[in-house]
Amino acid sequence: MNTSSEERSYTSILHDSGAKRTSLFVHVLLFVLTCASTMMAGSAWAGKNPVEITNWIYGWTYASLLMLFLLTHEFGHYFAAKYHGVDATLPYFIPLPIPFVSMFGTFGAYIKTRGMIPNRKALFDIGASGPLAGFLVCLGIFMYGVLNLPSIDFLYSIHPDYKDAGIMYPDWGMYFGDMLLYKGLIALCVEPGTYIPPLNEMYHYPFLCVGWFGMFVTSLNLLPLGQLDGGHISYAMFGDKQRIIARIVWYTMILLGLGSFLGWFYEQIVVESPNQIYTMIQHVFLPILLWIKIHAPWIYGGWSGWLFWAFFTRFFIRLDHPPVPGEHIGFIRQILGWISFIIFISTFAYNGIYEIPRVEPVQFKLQEDSTSAPKKFLEMKTIHDIQTTYNHSFPSDFSTSELLSH
Repeated sequence: MNTSSEERSYTSILHDSGAKRTSLFVHVLLFVLTCASTMMAGSAWAGKNPVEITNWIYGWTYASLLMLFLLTHEFGHYFAAKYHGVDATLPYFIPLPIPFVSMFGTFGAYIKTRGMIPNRKALFDIGASGPLAGFLVCLGIFMYGVLNLPSIDFLYSIHPDYKDAGIMYPDWGMYFGDMLLYKGLIALCVEPGTYIPPLNEMYHYPFLCVGWFGMFVTSLNLLPLGQLDGGHISYAMFGDKQRIIARIVWYTMILLGLGSFLGWFYEQIVVESPNQIYTMIQHVFLPILLWIKIHAPWIYGGWSGWLFWAFFTRFFIRLDHPPVPGEHIGFIRQILGWISFIIFISTFAYNGIYEIPRVEPVQFKLQEDSTSAPKKFLEMKTIHDIQTTYNHSFPSDFSTSELLSH
């Protein structure tokens, strides 16, 4: 992604008018290395040791699906740029072969453009073609996975300990976040009684994993901020009003990230302690935090990564889109633009990818002091044992695939 100044006309992501032509060998090499790194990640998802090369075959399905998604997104941008006479490079893929750290095996892909964007129609086409094309591919991948769900024996083959313990799956671990489209597709396409993999085991299913992840990353790229794909689309459609839309979305990300922080803070002060300073903090903050826990627990489920994205977009992507000449983009493009916003909303996972740790219930003993603020709120719901299940989010840099592509 680029941070070109707002005084200049928009040229595109990673604009480099003086860039030298890159050898085809570099593009091919990066592509091959990214295929290898995603195979490593896929073998880890399959429960195999990714460091062992002979295990990479277990990640072939995952890697091929993810690379298909990346290729479709990038060449959507590439062909749209060529159509409008804007010089563009082939995609640069970024491998990230770090087992157990790089969950998805890549840090994305991007193209460079070397020419000026002539008008808003070209801006819209180049910005929207990537996410729309990529969305159709990952939607098809996800639909195939939903319509061809294996039995629970597939999960037991990876986690025999679940079967030995007499459970279908645990209620802790790494969860893929909630999105409206996922719930809608499950309700529409899966017959009642069919085994549906839970969100904390979805990564074992390559079609579901890549489909969900591709849709989530598409929603990130469609954020209507600065020089993200969504920023291009918003500016092409609304012009200077994009500034207002960007700030509404940016402050929403701040609030979602702060919700995650409040959840973490609640977990730190909910346990009884004889320390006087700690008790004073409890008396000040615990009543409102406990009220949120009882009446609006979803607030604590916000992804902490939104704070990172708010910072990153504010200082590197910028909120405002640079000016591009032109006025109306036409009825068809307006319709496609609104479709892209629907895709953004339906694939937006406010809780990102998060983790619920395996914990034991924490006993919170009420103090006898009648002035105890926690006692007042606990008695409202007659809660004496609080199960600490705050969703600890992964570090914000987990989102590795496709985030650099526009």
